[in-house]
Amino acid sequence: MIKSVFLAATVLGMANACQNAQAADGYEVSGQLKNAPAGTVLHLSELTSNQFVEKGQAKTDASGNFTLKGTALTPGIFQLKLDDANQVLLLLDNKTHVQLSGDATSLPMSYTVKGSKDAELLRQLTQVMQGSRGEMESLGQRYNAAGQAGKTNEMKAIEGQYMTLQARNSAKIKGLIRRNAGSVASGFAVGAFLNPEEEFAFADSVAGVQRKANPSSPFTKELTARLEPLRATAPGTQAPEINLPTPQGNKLALSSLRGKYVLIDFWASWCGPCRQENPNVVKAYNQFKDKGFTIYSVSLDQDKAKWEKAIAADGLTWNHVSDLAGWNSVAGAAYGVKAIPQSFLIDPQGKIIAKNLRGEALAAKLAEVLKVKANVN
Repeated sequence: MIKSVFLAATVLGMANACQNAQAADGYEVSGQLKNAPAGTVLHLSELTSNQFVEKGQAKTDASGNFTLKGTALTPGIFQLKLDDANQVLLLLDNKTHVQLSGDATSLPMSYTVKGSKDAELLRQLTQVMQGSRGEMESLGQRYNAAGQAGKTNEMKAIEGQYMTLQARNSAKIKGLIRRNAGSVASGFAVGAFLNPEEEFAFADSVAGVQRKANPSSPFTKELTARLEPLRATAPGTQAPEINLPTPQGNKLALSSLRGKYVLIDFWASWCGPCRQENPNVVKAYNQFKDKGFTIYSVSLDQDKAKWEKAIAADGLTWNHVSDLAGWNSVAGAAYGVKAIPQSFLIDPQGKIIAKNLRGEALAAKLAEVLKVKANVN
């Protein structure tokens, strides 16, 4: 889990954007780079259909100066790149004129921008991510080493450190976006620097501001479209009904468990992260099963024998259902499940109150809602 999130954070941490400093017939990006010998090539590419398409090149002069010009009828994401380690993202349109400077050998951490408030906002957001990059890399390496050595307790401790770091970054990023909620850059940033699924309420509030401030922005439209499928499972909503067969062949409806707090747990026997998380889920179940809590596991397996074998091997002694349709599961579709493990905690009335609680966070939340003391040993 740390590895996948770390990779995403690394890519997103390179983001920077800029918008509208002075009117012009086309965009212009100019500046000066230190440690860039004469003839150093800069590539400017536009993100189109999930890939970067080159739009122009420029070479630095003997002083490291460069200028790039072009047109972008609507605001778009562009990549200014020297090499794989030195690249930044820019938001450009036909009214954008940005001056950029930095060190060609450490561009993501050293660059500055002038001529745009949005540019400065995105630079600050980038610095939040870049500032923790080294620590993230270290945690990822330690986590992998602990996993190879079979040190599960150490893995849990490292995961906790990562989650703390992620929460700290998230709080800083949300603060910056909140103070600039009406800017075009914020419409892009809320989806690029945060996980809208995990931060639905915040992302939805920003999307509302964006629809009023920047209704024609592609970032407003993209964010709105991205949030819509999540609305059905946002905290506070009624959990969609599930009624699928158990391993014994009898259907078990989620609604039949009303009156208890229920963890709806999407998993599969072939999912490594799911199997690694199962001991935490077992621990929480054993601690709270007699206090008004149960689990309703939905498997995305296709092989019944492997599903049943994993249930027995991991000691998952609670409710299990599956239509054995894999990623085509009707329950997975109803909950917008695109990756596993994924979970939803619902209250006795069937409303979703939390999502994707991992490790000790599950026990802590259950202790809170059940008003009992959590055992975190």
